[in-house]
Amino acid sequence: MRAFLLIFFAAAGAFAQKVTIEFDQTVDFSKYKTFAIRDGQLNSKNPALNSELVKKQINADIERDLTARGLEMVAGRSDLNVRYRFGSARKVEIEQYPAGWRDLGTQVVRVPYTEGTLVIDLRDASVHALVWRAIASEEKSDPTKIATKLDSMVKKAFEKYPPMPK
Repeated sequence: MRAFLLIFFAAAGAFAQKVTIEFDQTVDFSKYKTFAIRDGQLNSKNPALNSELVKKQINADIERDLTARGLEMVAGRSDLNVRYRFGSARKVEIEQYPAGWRDLGTQVVRVPYTEGTLVIDLRDASVHALVWRAIASEEKSDPTKIATKLDSMVKKAFEKYPPMPK
């Protein structure tokens, strides 16, 4: 029973959402007032993650979060152009645990999972330069569950927008 609990908790900890933010520290982000979503690309072998519905959801989530931060979405000329890429890949994590009463052996467990990665780029439209990037990844044992986490992936990415220079 103890070995099962260790496996369960270790496997549960392996499936977590991570967000990394990069940005140009020389840019004054307060000058940006408008944005337009210019390009969204999906690259997944799983049909549930590579559909027009997923693209619409990402677009709506990005619009919601940038609008909540005071930016206005426009159809024409914008201050920021948004581009994103979403993809997924099957992976396997190998985990080792002590086995037996006196921990004389080792049990090896293969934990398959799918990692979904969403990269959101904000580009300054006037100089055509990347000024902000978020990379959000989600790991799930069931690939179709990644689509249910897109909302929180986008939300966590934009929690740190506009960025605060160090």
